[in-house]
Amino acid sequence: MSALERGKSLIRDTLSFEEMSEEITNVFVVLGASGDLAHKKIYPTLWDLYKNDLLPKGVVIIGYARSGITVDTIREKSTKHMKLKDVNPETVDEFWKINIYCKGSYDSDKDFKNLNEVIENSAPSKKTNRLFYLALPPSVFVPVTQCLHSQCMSKSGWNRVIVEKPFGHDLNSSNELSKHLNSLFSESQLYRIDHYLGKEMVQNLITLRFANPIFSRTWSRDNIASVTITFKEPFGTQGRGGYFDEFGIIRDVMQNHLLQVLSLVAMERPNSTSPEDIRNEKVKVLKCMPPIVLEDTVVGQYVGDPQQEGDAKLGYLDDPTVPKGSVTPTFAVCVAKINNERWDGVPFFLKCGKALNERKAEVRIQYKDAAGDIFSGETKRNELVIRVQPGEAVYLKLMMKTPGMRFDIHETELDLSYNDRYKDAVLPDAYERLILDVFVGSQMHFVRSDELAEAWRIFTPLLHELEAKKIPPIPYAYGSRGPQEADDMIYKHGFKFYGTYKWVK
Repeated sequence: MSALERGKSLIRDTLSFEEMSEEITNVFVVLGASGDLAHKKIYPTLWDLYKNDLLPKGVVIIGYARSGITVDTIREKSTKHMKLKDVNPETVDEFWKINIYCKGSYDSDKDFKNLNEVIENSAPSKKTNRLFYLALPPSVFVPVTQCLHSQCMSKSGWNRVIVEKPFGHDLNSSNELSKHLNSLFSESQLYRIDHYLGKEMVQNLITLRFANPIFSRTWSRDNIASVTITFKEPFGTQGRGGYFDEFGIIRDVMQNHLLQVLSLVAMERPNSTSPEDIRNEKVKVLKCMPPIVLEDTVVGQYVGDPQQEGDAKLGYLDDPTVPKGSVTPTFAVCVAKINNERWDGVPFFLKCGKALNERKAEVRIQYKDAAGDIFSGETKRNELVIRVQPGEAVYLKLMMKTPGMRFDIHETELDLSYNDRYKDAVLPDAYERLILDVFVGSQMHFVRSDELAEAWRIFTPLLHELEAKKIPPIPYAYGSRGPQEADDMIYKHGFKFYGTYKWVK
């Protein structure tokens, strides 16, 4: 059996017999089927699950949008994002045969009643489960969910709703949205999706921390000097600057993706690996965090570099869809603090930006200096690095004697690179994992309402102050590491960068 077949078999084993039964029709409704998210992520993900025989039996996919399009239109726009290499064309045709398209507005009970009729006509089984994916702008969440609740709920099976970020714009708007959703659906029916929680190395954090005493017993302020959580992209916002300008980098990446990773890094040991036990501990650690302040924040905005080619010549403000003179940050570094016994005094650096020098997402645990140094100041701090992307890896930077006659020391690493250790492993895409989780009813990797409220509590005062004072972001060159002021701030809070370590592969 190949590695792929073994992986598929393991995933099938996690799916309950009931959900895979041919006596049940599982209906997957894509609301916003004409949009980019549907074409680039949702339909390609459903295709990957289908071709690997991981979708429940008897699944029907229904696209819903205001546009006068057809399934063929959706197929044409999605194909370029689908993995079709070495696939029998007949299998592709079979996938699109289980698709239906239904046109309707987002605020009409009549149109949603028609959608319900389409669902019922496509589901001959006595029991029908319904999964609704809101691939929609937040401005229509309220009318869409009201119409879903009044017209489209299954009376014979379960109903589950996937909500895409942004989950509000600040604490008040998020609370209003949560209040609205909770008036229509139970928490067990709501799946607030943050695709970062579906990534392999993010999911691995719990195992790394709590299954290895060598790490778990050093995981505190007694040994750790700082934690850095980084998300870097080497491209700008060209083509979507107008959309990005409504939110900025803090709302787009830091308040959700990076804070979710922080909560997994910092939480206490859960009672079990059940979803609610894990989410309970994530909420507890977030409640220990004071709001982030402006004094512990550096924001930047990229500018074009005339010496470069292509998009690198253009700065953020060169995008015609961006408002003239916009002060929306495309880069931010914040120092987060956790006021509890484990982490008191340890800075958590949250760093994210666009148009930077590389694509990278990682967690960097920097340990304290070795006590009683006998090596004349040549030692460097140990670091445990969990690289989320690209090229999943865990490596530990440590000091070793340089080979040879002399007693010199140098930095090296204990390296677990997935491409070397697990050469035949097939890592599912984050959306694949998360959509499967929704089918089986696991909410472990989804954001709970109280968790969301705490996240907004931590960031809302900073966001309001940045916007009220119109704080000008510091310019940085496209393709650089970001503003020097950001590095200066984390050095001031105790992070040490030596510039001597070299990754050798």
